[in-house]
Amino acid sequence: MFNWKMKGEYLKNCNCLASCPCDTMGFPAPYANCEGMAAMRITEGNFGGITLDGLHWAGAVWWPGAMHEGKGKVQFYIDQRADPAQRDALEAIMSGKNGGTLFEILNAICPTRYPTEYVPFTWEFDKEARKARMAAGNFIRTSSRPLTVPATGDEQRVIVRLPGGFEYKEMEVALAETLEISGPMNFSHKNSHSSLAYVEHTQAGLAA
Repeated sequence: MFNWKMKGEYLKNCNCLASCPCDTMGFPAPYANCEGMAAMRITEGNFGGITLDGLHWAGAVWWPGAMHEGKGKVQFYIDQRADPAQRDALEAIMSGKNGGTLFEILNAICPTRYPTEYVPFTWEFDKEARKARMAAGNFIRTSSRPLTVPATGDEQRVIVRLPGGFEYKEMEVALAETLEISGPMNFSHKNSHSSLAYVEHTQAGLAA
């Protein structure tokens, strides 16, 4: 098994209500199924001696019920700027066969995996402001903005901490203004859950 690391900006948007009960109670709401995306800009990363700095990856996911019940589908997207060695490295990480708890679990609960696409990315991310905007080719388009207090319209800050988490240890909760997925999976949502985090994933699991 290779030593590897991916440290950087992490965005997850899904169809759940803001704060995503899947992360805390294990079951989605308000829908019975779970569908969404996760994406990352790697600020510092490597797979063995192969550097991954500055690259992006994303995944679109769908489950018929709660995630832990399995029977899911996933498609990964890799930054088209990655050279052949970097593409192979990211594929190796995402396979779940080289450690990394997030990817081990994801592959275990998603028996259907569509071929990876290599696409251009656009990326805007400000965790402290709870704002983000990203696109992965023509497959993913999504944007996030701060939650607001209904009575006043003031911005509201909500932080979720999971010290024992495998995806993130702390996230800023935001509102996914738009979430559009195209390709083998097709779905669209507005004003659903968004989370922004700084993470560090390694072959041993979530380091930060």
